[in-house]
Amino acid sequence: MTFARPLVLVALAAVPVAAALWLAHQRRRRAAVAGFSNPALLPNLVDARPGRLRHVPLALFLLALTALVVGAARPQATVTVPRREAVVVLAIDISRSMTAHDVTPTRLGAARAAAAAFLAKVPDTYDVALVEFGTRAFVAVPPTTDRTLVRTALAAITPSEGTAIGDAVALSARLGRRHRGVDGTVLPASVLLLSDGARDGGRTSTQAAARLATRSHVPVSTVLLGTPEGIVTAKIPGGFTEQIRVPPSVGTLQTLARSTGGHFFRARTSASLKQVYEKLATRLGHKSQRREITDLFAGGGVLLLLAGAGLSAFWFRRVP
Repeated sequence: MTFARPLVLVALAAVPVAAALWLAHQRRRRAAVAGFSNPALLPNLVDARPGRLRHVPLALFLLALTALVVGAARPQATVTVPRREAVVVLAIDISRSMTAHDVTPTRLGAARAAAAAFLAKVPDTYDVALVEFGTRAFVAVPPTTDRTLVRTALAAITPSEGTAIGDAVALSARLGRRHRGVDGTVLPASVLLLSDGARDGGRTSTQAAARLATRSHVPVSTVLLGTPEGIVTAKIPGGFTEQIRVPPSVGTLQTLARSTGGHFFRARTSASLKQVYEKLATRLGHKSQRREITDLFAGGGVLLLLAGAGLSAFWFRRVP
């Protein structure tokens, strides 16, 4: 927490001074009462002593004074607020390894289902784009608020060869930064990339793509799909088929997320993939910004003053 007028905090010295004056006043009262009465007779005159309750109104008053002084110093804090506009680019790996059945129904099928759940969570005012990448990366749907268009494109995805991750990241970063809001301003953009392996083909290395995304201030969050038991079937000459193990490759996606300021997730099942998308949708739907919170301290101080006055009037029939 920071303060626009920190010198005002010097007035907090009045809090312990007020407490000390009250304690001195209480000692003088007890001394005065003792001089004109017999303390042994007090139990016969008073039903019960206030005890420690007499300190509660003062404590509330001192807390109120503290809150009001802090509020006068105009405190500022980082708070989470909803975003109104943003661009989210979904980059989905459509390589052959995504047809593995270790994630139900397949890695690609689970990605499609989770992406639909993600679209349901992202604010309606957000523009969402879809980039597919296999041997090459291409824009399937440009940034749009039409969720039906994106869902239709997701349902039409067909597997390909290769895994041009670098091309996909570079294309997604450029696509996000080029899109403008209704007032012509550049919107905050982010990329959500789903893949199960390292780069295989493409013209752009993952390192170069990560540098491009970082310079463009586009964080890339990555989701690693699959398990070490993943297998795909391929036809070979002679009419035979062979089974190829396609375990997921962690390093590339972790590096992409870490170097661009995004988040890395591992999804071994379709259920865990859906949870990943819901978490990402929640994070993207909010942003952190500096805000003055004077109103919170001022309102709290007034409430504490009213509470102290009310308790004093109720218990002791007087207001301090």
